[in-house]
Amino acid sequence: MTTSDPKTLLERLGLTAQTLHRNLCPAKLYEHALLEKGTRRPCALSSEGALIAYSGAKTGRSPLDRRIVEKSGETDDVDWGKINIPFPEASFDKNLAIAKKFLSSRETLYVVDAFAGWRPDIRIKVRVVCARPYHALFMHDMLIRPTEAELQSFGEPDWTIFNAGQSPADPTVEGVGTATSIAIDLGRKSIVILGTEYAGCMKKGVFSVLNYLLPKKGILSMHCSANEGPTGDTALYFGLSGTGKTTLSADPDRALIGDDEHGWDDKGIFNIEGGCYAKTAGLSRKQEPEIWDAIRFGSVLENVVYDPQTHRVDYDDVSITENTRVAYPLESIKGSKIPALGSHPKNIFFLTCDAYGVLPPISLLSPEQAMYHFMSGYSAKVAGTEMGVKEPVATFSACFGAAFMIQHPRRYAELLREKMKRHKANVWLVNTGWAGGGVGQGKRMSLVHTRSLIRAALAGELDSVSYAQDPIFGLRIPSSCPNVPTEMLSPRNTWVDKAAYDHAALKLAKLFRDNFAQFRDPASEELQKAGPLV
Repeated sequence: MTTSDPKTLLERLGLTAQTLHRNLCPAKLYEHALLEKGTRRPCALSSEGALIAYSGAKTGRSPLDRRIVEKSGETDDVDWGKINIPFPEASFDKNLAIAKKFLSSRETLYVVDAFAGWRPDIRIKVRVVCARPYHALFMHDMLIRPTEAELQSFGEPDWTIFNAGQSPADPTVEGVGTATSIAIDLGRKSIVILGTEYAGCMKKGVFSVLNYLLPKKGILSMHCSANEGPTGDTALYFGLSGTGKTTLSADPDRALIGDDEHGWDDKGIFNIEGGCYAKTAGLSRKQEPEIWDAIRFGSVLENVVYDPQTHRVDYDDVSITENTRVAYPLESIKGSKIPALGSHPKNIFFLTCDAYGVLPPISLLSPEQAMYHFMSGYSAKVAGTEMGVKEPVATFSACFGAAFMIQHPRRYAELLREKMKRHKANVWLVNTGWAGGGVGQGKRMSLVHTRSLIRAALAGELDSVSYAQDPIFGLRIPSSCPNVPTEMLSPRNTWVDKAAYDHAALKLAKLFRDNFAQFRDPASEELQKAGPLV
């Protein structure tokens, strides 16, 4: 805890609350959270010692409600469109006024001072101001925690988050439109959150900011996980939600650098965060022991269901939301890498959950194919939750995280290609989805086989095998892999109905083509040819 005068800090923030708690330890935040009043659903203590908290009506991010202040000459390199929606400066002022009025009306406020970015010469200082102790504990876990000496000399932050999520936004404000608004002002270095108590909005707000700042310095910001092998080799794992990014990077034989947000500079890889934010739906000790064991004192369980008598959490119960989550400090993972830094990666994995059952379980990409698939960011999800639904829905998210990328996807792809070529990294496309047919006909890829494929790639065991080229997607497929049945490596071989496979493959190839049309001009001819042949 720092000794700064709370009254002075409140004045600097433009707030007038009665009490301000700055950088409380987790135990104190537990006390405050368990005594919190006025919430829709009170916090609780899990049988394993984690804080259970609820985010109210919003149980996930609100990407359509995110806005960025547009200011001529300052934001000309923002990729404006459906993701990065321009916001008038006057509207940001109104949102900030609403947030400050609400925060000033609270009896107690919380401030968290922390860092984003493990590289000392690159990191930014972040100050979070909020009214809920659960939000303070969440950001204490997710950002990099300063030492006591660093807190004493923290000074003014580079960025400030005003989280007034309990207060609705004003839909009549120009550019708002709903009761939820997450507004970013790149010039004033501030983020204002209204109308959502989902804690992930703070985390992704910081990531969005760094996705704007880092590429301007020639640093690639990445929505990926990273780990390090016994010999110091670093691997990256890109993927959308549900593809296995967190699960596959939490390997007991490799040190975890981070599970979600990283930067790649001239020195290597660095984690942006100080914690992990893992999905818990269906979590079991058998399947994911590292994550299971990380859920203990100091961690935050979000929107889970628990037994009122034993306080044991039922991870299979997703009646509140399928997006149940846990936040915990990075060091809660046994064998994690602290400081969270790594060398230049030798292997990069693009994880895709292909619900069409068309893509091979693993394939090696050329530099141009890597750029193509990085900009495509393909995965798929089942079109509904009822049993027997067969038609999958393709999802394309540029850079495997379009919702957080503020510059044009081509900028991130160019940085990836440059660094990949300079450091001679292999890029692999890994299908963690279906084989032998799509959803309803085929089977989900075995996690055991996927781990074997990735470990073989990491160990160099796929360097000396022969490769066959997929006739439609142009992917190079290895002929064999230790501990993996040879017949499953070529997806067409796993289908009983070969004509049905050809039809599904052609359908997916056309979806790739249609999606990539947005990047074709002025994309190079070489890059255009890296996609499927349709």
